[in-house]
Amino acid sequence: MTAAKESFYLTTPIYYVNAAPHLGTAYTTIAADAMARYRRQCGYDVLFLTGLDEHGQKVQAAANAAGRDPQDWVDALAVDFREVWRQLNISYDRFIRTTDADHTAVVRALAQKLYDSGDIYKGSYHGWYCLPDETYWAPNDLEGTPQGAADGTEGADGADSADSATGDRVPLCPDCHRPLTWVEEENYFFRLSAYQDWLLDYCEAHPDFIGPETRRNEVLSFVRGGLKDLSISRANVDWGIPLPWDESHTMYVWFDALINYITAAGYAQPGREEEFAHRWPAQIHYVGKDIIRFHCVIWPALLHAAGLPIPERVFAHGFLLTRGEKMSKSKGNATRPLDLVERFGVDGYRYYFLRDVSFGQDGNISDEAMVQRYNGDLANDWGNLVSRLFNMVGKYRDGRVPDYGGDMTADAAEGAVLRDVACGLYDRVRACYDRLDYAGALTEVWELVKAANRYLEESAPWTLAKIASGGTDGGEQDARAAALRLSQVLYSALEAVRIVALYTAAVMPATADEVCARLGLAPASAIDNLAELSAWGLLPAGNEVRVGDPLFPRLEK
Repeated sequence: MTAAKESFYLTTPIYYVNAAPHLGTAYTTIAADAMARYRRQCGYDVLFLTGLDEHGQKVQAAANAAGRDPQDWVDALAVDFREVWRQLNISYDRFIRTTDADHTAVVRALAQKLYDSGDIYKGSYHGWYCLPDETYWAPNDLEGTPQGAADGTEGADGADSADSATGDRVPLCPDCHRPLTWVEEENYFFRLSAYQDWLLDYCEAHPDFIGPETRRNEVLSFVRGGLKDLSISRANVDWGIPLPWDESHTMYVWFDALINYITAAGYAQPGREEEFAHRWPAQIHYVGKDIIRFHCVIWPALLHAAGLPIPERVFAHGFLLTRGEKMSKSKGNATRPLDLVERFGVDGYRYYFLRDVSFGQDGNISDEAMVQRYNGDLANDWGNLVSRLFNMVGKYRDGRVPDYGGDMTADAAEGAVLRDVACGLYDRVRACYDRLDYAGALTEVWELVKAANRYLEESAPWTLAKIASGGTDGGEQDARAAALRLSQVLYSALEAVRIVALYTAAVMPATADEVCARLGLAPASAIDNLAELSAWGLLPAGNEVRVGDPLFPRLEK
């Protein structure tokens, strides 16, 4: 922790360990990673949290079916997740697991606090439960939903449906459309209903707490419909954290999982009080829209009941769709991220999903669209700019950044058109990141990429080089003027490339660092003063400029 810096704490959901990461999982994580990298560049003390939700009945059943101990089962899957995040260049600061010892202690401490205050009580539960999603559903949530046959002959995804107590047709889960299970058991409950009015007032007073607006409206409508007390324990699930006052019950998986966000920040851990005060509340929870009720209803109510501040923002992104269908592991249409990385490269993969999909909305993705975006933006615009410019510097200036040879801040200075595009880029890009508009931020940066390409075409360095070398009928004065202008043109274009590298480092860190290395500069991803370093005219003259391989070789459709 660096106390002198302002904290910026952001989290992904902790992912359920039922299979290796798919594109949807990676999408959330890449978006959070880009934000974490960007905030570090802006000088924040960033804590970027991701991890795994490892408890619950579903994990226990999967481990038993595989003939494995649940802990061994989740340990193996944790390795898979870490490896995918490593290959996608995810810069998390902590990879938390709900089986971690510190998390277990924090969950028990918070549960005990709520029990002692009377916010948790013992009662009986009877109702519908979705095992795949580990979600309880109230009767009014199921009105108008499809039904499966009680004998298990119907149901989404070919799953068997469960029999109810009456043998009637079984409702399907509103989220995953698989048959629900009728549950009757004695549990402990959290008094969620007691916080309905408070939550409505809080959301009204903090309109930015839930984003985007469509999700905020959805949550408010749900809360106004009436909140029921939440079962937070299971008596028949061994794989979980035992309640501290009644170890015959284990925590409901969602109660356990949500608390991870304060575990990582240092809550209720001796010696970490100052750290927790520095870190909490978090600035952003990134979640998928299918789990927004947990994060925007249950989670703030739990925190408020415990006397803790509420996160500044919960932002729910949309689903990635393939042929109009949500991508999911259960449907078998969840592409492995590394399959696409093999073709498009890590940075090409990261760029596409943050540039082509509007964050917060559902996004249709396709191989054709990926190839088009890759070839157009990365190979043609950015990669070609770097390649031909660096080659010209090698050919015309012996592979060294030329001295500008004049006042580059003057209105009539060579490259002023690029300087004008770069001017104010920090504020424009920051405004986009503040509203989680990744596509907008990249569009702003690409204005400079396109301007640099136009500038080279209009300035024609090859013609200036010919005049400077005496290869035309112009005299010695023309040759000197052309030589000076050639240096200024090359310097200005190189400076634009340097600034683009700084602003693309959050999304394409490896490429940005490679461009900086070829310019003889420190890695773009390692800076913490973006506002200062993106000022015009800071590229040192005399630095060696290396050409290297193409950054983004063109792909065949």
